[in-house]
Amino acid sequence: MRVAWRLWGIGLLALWCGACSKVPDEILSEREMQAVLADMLKAEAMVNVDYFAYPSDSLRLALYEGVFRKHEITRATYDSSLVWYGRNLDIYMKVYERVQHDLDAQLRDLGDVQASAAPASNQDSINIWPRRSYMLFTPQSVYNGVSFDIRPSSSYSSGSLFVLGLRVWGMKPGLSKHPELYIAAEQGDTTLWIRQEIRKDGYHEAILRTVPTKRVRRVRGYIRFDAQDRDYHKIYVDSLSLMKYNYGKTFD
Repeated sequence: MRVAWRLWGIGLLALWCGACSKVPDEILSEREMQAVLADMLKAEAMVNVDYFAYPSDSLRLALYEGVFRKHEITRATYDSSLVWYGRNLDIYMKVYERVQHDLDAQLRDLGDVQASAAPASNQDSINIWPRRSYMLFTPQSVYNGVSFDIRPSSSYSSGSLFVLGLRVWGMKPGLSKHPELYIAAEQGDTTLWIRQEIRKDGYHEAILRTVPTKRVRRVRGYIRFDAQDRDYHKIYVDSLSLMKYNYGKTFD
């Protein structure tokens, strides 16, 4: 009888938790989204680290499809869930914070190590971002930002185009300061740079075109958020990449 009452109580608790859930039935639950998002970020990290193993979009898509198969979901379910969580940022932030905590626990022995040099190659369409593909801005952090300094052993081809891309969640209207992107490329005695502010949620890109007559020997820059008034909660950044394209690439 005691076992029966215990099982009955557990059943009521499960029903109560289900009734209180804020996530619609057709959307991945917080626990499911946490697991899927963690694997998707790992997949993105695999692509970022091993450029030559995933040289085409089809291979990268196959890797992501493997994540969907593992969790027995479809791309449509993932996409619709991502949209729903994007519209419910308070829930998304909690889920993403747990994901980040899990990944940090797995990566703490490796640390956030700057690559000594990006791939020395004239290949087109490669991701040379040397750090983790996600970050978090909080009012409690001593420094909200990350810098990079890439000096390939063999200079990049003349006229290379660099695209620093990232996705941002949690921007608050009325901020006195905004996250800033900066990227510079050194070509002999010439340095070209671009600085750009992020003022809203969504995907952002900073595009830097270099001189077509000189090879690129160094690419450096930063992503930072210097909000001294601390009038924000948390801002999440993911899908970080720094793509290098050869001369002649058209990019609108």
